[in-house]
Amino acid sequence: MSSETIQATPRGAATRTALLVAAREVFVSKGFAEAGVTDVVARAEASVGSLYHHFSGKADLFLTLFEEFQSRQAHRTKQAARATRERGESDPMRVFIGSARAYLDGCLEERELAALFLSGDGPPGFEVVMRDRLRTWAKRNAALFEGDEGALVVVITGALAAAVNEVVRTGDRQLAEDALAIIGQIRPVAATGGAQSG
Repeated sequence: MSSETIQATPRGAATRTALLVAAREVFVSKGFAEAGVTDVVARAEASVGSLYHHFSGKADLFLTLFEEFQSRQAHRTKQAARATRERGESDPMRVFIGSARAYLDGCLEERELAALFLSGDGPPGFEVVMRDRLRTWAKRNAALFEGDEGALVVVITGALAAAVNEVVRTGDRQLAEDALAIIGQIRPVAATGGAQSG
């Protein structure tokens, strides 16, 4: 590998990072539909050519931001599940709630970005990406629960998705905790032996 290639690699990585930071700022301030490639390159102090060297266009920038956000969220939730289990917790619902709390915390920490992805203002086909992500999320949740808990997983995943939307919209951390407390009480009827009292 030549010294020119070695020197170009860090510069290329820095340019790619600058483009993503700029895209995030532009998409958050203008929305996807109103944002332009020229807005992104101007904010990144880069060239249009450098953008197309790293990304196929505006939609690719958006989807890369989404995938990187989801990767950070997956890391947060896996760490939370691991920490919950290391404390000796074996109840799958409590492990789920620990992971869900980490997910909601990540949404609050990166609220503007989370709101962008939930806004419905994305590239064509993004709603399919979001539906696929929700199905993947439900499958990961199902892995926490033993046996045939399909309905439980659908209910808690749907409840958490609704909570995420509202918490991101309002920025209300207490609402997140209240929602998690309610979701944590959900149990399949078979597991409770019938109806529960207060």
